Amino acid sequence: MSVAEILHYTYADYSQWEGDWELIDGIPVAMAPAPIKIHQQLSSELFLELNKGVDDKCLNCEVLYEVDWKINEETVVRPDIVFVCDDEGEAYLTKAPKIVVEIISPATAKKDETIKFDIYESEGVQYYILVYPDDLRAKAYGLKDGRYIKIGDFTHETLKFDAIGCGLSLDFAKVFEKFKKRAKK
Repeated sequence: MSVAEILHYTYADYSQWEGDWELIDGIPVAMAPAPIKIHQQLSSELFLELNKGVDDKCLNCEVLYEVDWKINEETVVRPDIVFVCDDEGEAYLTKAPKIVVEIISPATAKKDETIKFDIYESEGVQYYILVYPDDLRAKAYGLKDGRYIKIGDFTHETLKFDAIGCGLSLDFAKVFEKFKKRAKK
């Protein structure tokens, strides 16, 4: 028996663990220590700004914060923020979100920019947004023909989620406004 076989875990194992973990292809991945204040503040602003756009046009859709997404028995991830529609799971998401937002820290950058990028792309997440607190910018990717195409870098622009079809958008000027004012002081 190889080491890889011994260290291969499933959702049943994952659900018993203490602490904050993700499970990627049967391999446990410890999450970074508790996020620093700017991470939490940005998460709140992003959540609120996205949630403002969820109305009667986005029936059965919701914005969620740090919820487990069980992709299969061997892969469970916990994005910072998701926008998901028609998901009836109670303990975890059971289908791909339409939007995933990850706030990048030095401890998570490689995982978020490569491993999770590939997972979200292959699972059909329509939009993937990486937010960089250090320089208050975001990179947005949209799914086209099964591959992510970079939509652009955002610092004060509004990203319209046209492919979702319910008029949802994210105004980065509003999200980053407080932080830019603090930096000027």
